[in-house]
Order: sequence, then structure tokens, then C-alpha cells
Amino acid sequence: MPIFEYACKRCGNEFETLVRSSSVPDCPSCSSTELEKKLSVFATAAPAAEAAPMAAGPCGSCGHPGGPGACAFN
Repeated sequence: MPIFEYACKRCGNEFETLVRSSSVPDCPSCSSTELEKKLSVFATAAPAAEAAPMAAGPCGSCGHPGGPGACAFN
């Protein structure tokens, strides 16, 4: 059973749900079936030894212990 992401056209609620091939999902907030399927990005898990290292950058995303802006690349 795949997980799909939806946005309700009636109330605007965004949610994800498991969908069987014969079922029609409904909004958990307002029970509407007027839904728009959203484009989802899937996630994968890799063993820690194969994980790619984070790229260092001047935006504070390098994980410097001094926090964002403390990076030497500024």
C-alpha cells in the first residue's frame, strides 16, 4: 500500500495517507473527497558508511559548533 500526499480542495488541509487500490481517500478534517494529489519526494536510507558527507558552505549548514554564521567560509 503506497502512501500518497493530498491537499483538500475544500478546506486546504494537507495530509498523507495509505491508499489501497480500490479505496478513495477522504480529508481527515472535513471528510471531503475533493482532493488534489501532491507530488511526493520519496526517502531512502543508506548505511552510515555509505552516507554522503554534508557539503560545507557559507550559509551555516556545515555544522560549525559556533552556530550559523560562525563558519570560516564567510
